[in-house]
Amino acid sequence: MSAAVAIARSAAGGLAVTIGGVEALLRASGAMWLWQSRALVVADLHFEKGSAYATRGQMLPPYDTRDTLRRLEREVEALDPSVVVFLGDSFHDRGGEGRMAPRDGEMLAALARGRRLVWVVGNHDPEAPKALPGEVADEVRIEGMILRHEPAEGPQRGEAAGHLHPCARVAATGGSIRRRCFVTDGARVVLPAFGAYAGGLNVRDRAFAALFDRPPLAIVLAGDAQPIAWGRLVED
Repeated sequence: MSAAVAIARSAAGGLAVTIGGVEALLRASGAMWLWQSRALVVADLHFEKGSAYATRGQMLPPYDTRDTLRRLEREVEALDPSVVVFLGDSFHDRGGEGRMAPRDGEMLAALARGRRLVWVVGNHDPEAPKALPGEVADEVRIEGMILRHEPAEGPQRGEAAGHLHPCARVAATGGSIRRRCFVTDGARVVLPAFGAYAGGLNVRDRAFAALFDRPPLAIVLAGDAQPIAWGRLVED
């Protein structure tokens, strides 16, 4: 385990981690909780990915948006945030909002009651939602942490980003397991994709190599949030 990352198991669920001097809770759901500001942060929900594939003739069960929303609802009910920040690629494409079922739009509107929603734009959804509540931003600063969709180049202190959909393959007796994960070196963190149909990129991929100036720690989502040292992670 990397000594650079200060972590502790939290009674609230997940791992308490200090990132760039900011205390955060990395939840088993894949959400990050900044409790001092009561900010819930999720990345890469990719709403309506199933319907996007259906328009191209690849039929997937059309329940990904509802499943993702229900998991988000559980996080909101458990934590009662004052703000929910979506770190970009909240919709899978520009037409996703128009394909969303009315009931799913109502669920999102309900989440906004009594709190702010902030839509950080991503490469899949460079425009703000047209009919849904909330405000749009290129990036957000909370508690000295900068929240954006795509990680900036080179090591960055106090950055939380998505975009890369980190997954970890963990060496185990008799084989290996592959799970979504957070990845952090104590200076910055890349969040896992929260969306039900979002894929994942192995953290051993070269896309992650330039982001950290020391071996990072993977916080693997396997029942609970589990810290896994870099040396136990293997390529796909």
